[in-house]
Amino acid sequence: MDTRSSLLTELDALPARWDVHGTLAAPVEAVATLLLAVAEGRVGDDNLLILARASAARQGAMTVMAGSSTDTYRAEFAGPVGPVDIEVDRARSRVAVQSWYAGVHHATACPAGTRVTHRVLRVLPEHPGFAAGIAEIGLHARMARDLGQVLAVIADRLGCPQPALPARAEPPADAISSTGPT
Repeated sequence: MDTRSSLLTELDALPARWDVHGTLAAPVEAVATLLLAVAEGRVGDDNLLILARASAARQGAMTVMAGSSTDTYRAEFAGPVGPVDIEVDRARSRVAVQSWYAGVHHATACPAGTRVTHRVLRVLPEHPGFAAGIAEIGLHARMARDLGQVLAVIADRLGCPQPALPARAEPPADAISSTGPT
């Protein structure tokens, strides 16, 4: 019996710190297929789309490798930034990443088609990719921008209308500080 904790199991126990979402006029199965596409190789629009716009990925310096169990992966960077752990839950249409933050992208059916939500649940200030004051420089706005880019790629691939800008909930009162979450 495997008793190892999974990234998604750990994150399921945490409250969301930040949350953004957007809607696509497309079936959840089609959206999830593109959102959850993760395999060994270079990160791009066809592989780990949620990180394809990261600086390292745009420079061709981010590569996905298989993890220790089914649907777990690790993205390695060229340079000093630490790796990203990835876990895909195809049955529940979600993918989690852990770098200096832990977040989950989730596709669910809604009356307009598919709602894609990105939640940040944990922050690791000791991670080499963390920068003090990140919340103050617009993490929430960056999350909305990044999700908008992901949704635009999916909409283009599926031939559905481009989504409106993602919506976001207000950040909590305990935003990230240089000492980490409270």
